[in-house]
Amino acid sequence: MADLSVNIAGVLLKNPVIAASGTFAFGEEAALYMDASALGAITLKALTREKRVGNLSPRIAETASGVLNSVGLQNPGVDTFLEKSYPRVRRINTVQIANIAGSVPEDYTYVAERLNDTDIALYEVNVSCPNVKTGGMSIGTDASAIESLVEQVKKVARKPVIVKLTPNVTSIVEMATAAKNGGADAISLINTLAGMAINPYNRRPVIANVTGGLSGPAIKPVALKMVHDVYSAGLGLPIIGMGGIMTGEDVAEFMIAGADAVMVGTATMHNPSAMIEIIEELNIFAETNAPVKISDITGTLITEG
Repeated sequence: MADLSVNIAGVLLKNPVIAASGTFAFGEEAALYMDASALGAITLKALTREKRVGNLSPRIAETASGVLNSVGLQNPGVDTFLEKSYPRVRRINTVQIANIAGSVPEDYTYVAERLNDTDIALYEVNVSCPNVKTGGMSIGTDASAIESLVEQVKKVARKPVIVKLTPNVTSIVEMATAAKNGGADAISLINTLAGMAINPYNRRPVIANVTGGLSGPAIKPVALKMVHDVYSAGLGLPIIGMGGIMTGEDVAEFMIAGADAVMVGTATMHNPSAMIEIIEELNIFAETNAPVKISDITGTLITEG
């Protein structure tokens, strides 16, 4: 076996394959399809201060080489999660990451404080949420809002903070820099691309919310470029890449572009055991293509000659 271990903000992962938030629920269902302890980490479904019922259905639709979703952060709220789901989640023998979301900074800090006393190892701050204090603009499209939010979360968080960036911006490097200036310990990217689908026969949107977030292989080239852009900016933060990862070779591409680890989501909708297969494929790749350990290929893209 190759050495697939990686380090994210001081947290050691047995391999770089992480279940992406929103695709793995709170982990209980995964036991039906895989040994979740084989994963490098799992990211829990987004948690908010209060219960959210999510958007109206239909809220998921297949597109060419991808999936549109507009689930709307459906979750029971952090307090109910701690009471009912966390006792089961904590038994999953791998690193756990909490994805936290909200509408105002106080929502994020509340969730972070409530989770501080758990065994959850990292927080992933979802900045793609609308900020009701600024008229509904996504926090992730405003560099100053990102910096301010991260600063406030860092004041209360007793876990390293990952900031999950949206690709729906003019400059991903500007947003990553703002996250670093706010005190982020790591960056994850990319979240879904804004998109829509239309039924031409009734001239109605396929998604009830009209638009949704596009994930899957269709966005992989965009994700690779943005990971490389942030890595090339020299911010010195660990990067977790995501966007259309379906194979072990896809993982290698993201790491060569500059990622220290990856998150996998849409692949598991096609094949619930996809992440286990991806780890196996990555191990085969690493045995013949990684100098010593898989982390040695991070940021090794050759652009000259």
